[in-house]
Amino acid sequence: MGERYATMGDREMTDQWHGRSVLVTGATGIVGSWLCEDLLKRGALVAALVIDDEPLSRFFAESIYMRCNIVRGDLSDFASCMRAINLHAVDTVFHLGAQTIVGAALRDPLECFESNIRGTYNLLEAARRLPGLARNIVVASSDKAYGDSLTLPYTEDMPLRGSHPYDVSKSCTDLLSHTYAHTYGMHIAIARCGNIYGGGDLNWSRIVPGTIRSILRGERPVLRSDGKMVRDYIYVKDVVSAYIALAEALDRNDITGQAFNFSPESRINVFEIVRAVCSTMGSSLTPIVEASASNEIQDQTLDAGKARRLLGWSCAWSLERGLTETVEWYRRHLSTSTPT
Repeated sequence: MGERYATMGDREMTDQWHGRSVLVTGATGIVGSWLCEDLLKRGALVAALVIDDEPLSRFFAESIYMRCNIVRGDLSDFASCMRAINLHAVDTVFHLGAQTIVGAALRDPLECFESNIRGTYNLLEAARRLPGLARNIVVASSDKAYGDSLTLPYTEDMPLRGSHPYDVSKSCTDLLSHTYAHTYGMHIAIARCGNIYGGGDLNWSRIVPGTIRSILRGERPVLRSDGKMVRDYIYVKDVVSAYIALAEALDRNDITGQAFNFSPESRINVFEIVRAVCSTMGSSLTPIVEASASNEIQDQTLDAGKARRLLGWSCAWSLERGLTETVEWYRRHLSTSTPT
């Protein structure tokens, strides 16, 4: 290992990324912005595939983009994927770009399939056609890829059984990645995470940012579900460390072509996460329960034992610490901007 020089999320960073050319898709999303920032700190040369400017996103608002090479393009356009990899002689790809909102996928499944399915096979095929480049690829999937299951927690050997548009798109993303790894010998690994939270998520329909914004406004948080859905909530900095650990291990035969669950194995319901946010913010507001959500999986939890065994990875951030940092980010952000 190289010289140790910095930390993020209580994990030491090494210099093995220094000077490496990296492509991040989905850079304007919550995980993408933190991942780009982390890679830049490690000395990587970061290219970000961006379809639209999103000035309120953390990637732009905190000037992370100014230290990246911006590639304008759309994952659903094959030429854009080829250009992004070829132009910057990319060594490693973190494929995070996707339609990530379940409700939006229900309203417009075609756009979801174009972004998540076509976008994935375009990127993987571009990498296949450029020998010597994109040697390592980490594909961000989701616990949604597993679909409904009577047996929990999910383990990586369970079948992928997505039923609704977003879930199906993630099942397909996984299978496409598996195909390219096992058919063409490409160094690809798949990351499946639970519900990701942290500063930079401006999708207010999600429970953590939506609850924080409501409380900052003095309003009762609104629950679309009945509050009883069980999930694993993982802090964004733990997700970044998971993706980095996976990429660093992709030269191993027991890693490439494999899927890994990343989770704190917290297994808490929506009421409990709302109470945790309220406690962090010193609020006594109680939620309004609409129970209007449909076509969502009731309970989802992940077993992260494989990541512990093969990658030596585990969450470094407790829910309390993660929420404390998250709330502080939104206090700062919402005091200087007025996103809707």
